[in-house]
Amino acid sequence: MSLIYPLINVENLFGKDREKSDFLTPITDAQGSSTTAFYSISKPGNLPHIYRHNNCDVLSILLSGSGVYGIGNQRISARQGDCGFVTKGTEHFFANSSNDASLMVGFFIGAKDIDATGVEVTGSISTNELTNKNERNQVKQKDGFIVNIDDINPEDMDESDGWKITDFRLPISAKNGSSSTLFRARFMPGAIHKKHCHKNCDEIYYIISGHGLAGAGSDRVEVHGGHFHFIPKGVEHWLHNLSKTDPIEVVGVYCEAGSVADTGYVYMGDVTTKDLEERTK
Repeated sequence: MSLIYPLINVENLFGKDREKSDFLTPITDAQGSSTTAFYSISKPGNLPHIYRHNNCDVLSILLSGSGVYGIGNQRISARQGDCGFVTKGTEHFFANSSNDASLMVGFFIGAKDIDATGVEVTGSISTNELTNKNERNQVKQKDGFIVNIDDINPEDMDESDGWKITDFRLPISAKNGSSSTLFRARFMPGAIHKKHCHKNCDEIYYIISGHGLAGAGSDRVEVHGGHFHFIPKGVEHWLHNLSKTDPIEVVGVYCEAGSVADTGYVYMGDVTTKDLEERTK
């Protein structure tokens, strides 16, 4: 039986020339999602265009690299672990000023593909524009904001509801003005998010690193760094760390749900030995 909810491996989406910057959209309406997930690599020294997405908010996390964010008229220093929220219609960019390639993963909320975001290129950036930067607490909240994952406290989730996750953080949510929730989770060896579903929202997650077993409906599939997974609302799913030594790092979004409670979270039981032994071909 083939997978009902297939994984998307970004390695299979690259073109022949990977020396240039790459912008990929691994999850779109082609997978049934009304939110588009993106995967963006910026090479050092590349000066970006300024973009505006007129139809959707943008949530993102900088997984590696450093540089400068532009949000409206603000210019903000960027570092690894930064999570960004940009309101629809606000001009924005990211410029990589490091010596290595940077990686950003993010989500166009409620836009089924790039065209549906209402994207416009409104200008380009020069080197001189990257020198004068604002403090983070000076960024106008109506345009968006940047917060680093290290500055966010882990959530105190209830293990009796299936949350056997080592470290679960919500850097962007209704608490800071977003209608969707960005999460970052770390599963140490033996950790598991047991069977559950979200009755009110779709979920998209990306495996940053590690090796685990994911359940989605009747699917049982091994996941590793580079995999995106789209889980429609109401579908039972779970994730178990298969490694005895290494954590699984995950980032994802609860689409158009501003909190865990708003997702309509329902705990659906333990992952069994049989579940862990099965694999969907």
